[in-house]
Amino acid sequence: MEAALYGPDGFYVRPGGPGPAGHFRTSVHASALYAAAVARLLRWVDAELGHPAALDLVDVGAGRGELLAGVLAALEPGTAARVRPYAVERAERPAGLDRRIHWVAAPPEGTTGLLFANEWLDNVPLEIAEDGHYVLVAPDGTESLGDPLDGADRAWLERWWPGGGRAEIGRARDEAWAAAAGTLERGLAVAVDYAHTRGARPPYGTLTGFRGGREVPPVPDGSCDVTAHVALDSCAGPGSLLLTQREALAALGVSGARPPLALAGSDPVAYVRALSAAGEAAELTDRAGLGAFGWLVQPVGVPAPAWPGVAAA
Repeated sequence: MEAALYGPDGFYVRPGGPGPAGHFRTSVHASALYAAAVARLLRWVDAELGHPAALDLVDVGAGRGELLAGVLAALEPGTAARVRPYAVERAERPAGLDRRIHWVAAPPEGTTGLLFANEWLDNVPLEIAEDGHYVLVAPDGTESLGDPLDGADRAWLERWWPGGGRAEIGRARDEAWAAAAGTLERGLAVAVDYAHTRGARPPYGTLTGFRGGREVPPVPDGSCDVTAHVALDSCAGPGSLLLTQREALAALGVSGARPPLALAGSDPVAYVRALSAAGEAAELTDRAGLGAFGWLVQPVGVPAPAWPGVAAA
């Protein structure tokens, strides 16, 4: 998985091409409402921090920088002028990216603000286990059983994915998230991803591939994205909140409610705009789609957001 995604000519690092947006649709690509919601979350963090002179916004797994560009555009000029935006990505910096955005290979240490990872953890490479052994995979996707699991991976499964059979060992994701969130001195760290929790692990795992907008076999030859859903509950640090994207975006003001029909008569153009926005919001919050994504919200030196009905993990 590491070689297929990030090795020489790997799926995410090969030069040219459309980037992630050319292969799958994320919330960032679905609507500017998503970046606007992240901008509102950044404003909340800014207020909790007392409006510092420099406000860091770190986008981990930044793709082509679309989210950062959208957030900067959604902020008031005075706030945007204080933001230090960092795009954390292993691919080369894309041409034409906003000069304000720092393009870096890892989250910078000692930041103060918001660290946001949208669909990053599902591409952190992980091991697959089956019946107490590692699953080995050839370049053509053929699988075979390897050595017995080592103690640390076996312990992770016993705690977080009990029951035997086939499982995805999320220990590497736990460590990656802890390292990323650990770069924050104060602020909020948020991970958004396809997710599951201990009470509802998928019995056969979720490993799959994507290419050109279609789901394909996860052949690790660099030709497709290789991804697996995230055990967000095992990643969660102290004081974290776990909620769905539908819940998070509702708290951040994103609603799929239709505009009042009376607006169509008084201001048809405004009605059409509002109807379009409602459709985009409905896609972002769809219980059977993007709205079912998991949000892991981890406070660092600030209180957790007071979102109705959401308790700490």
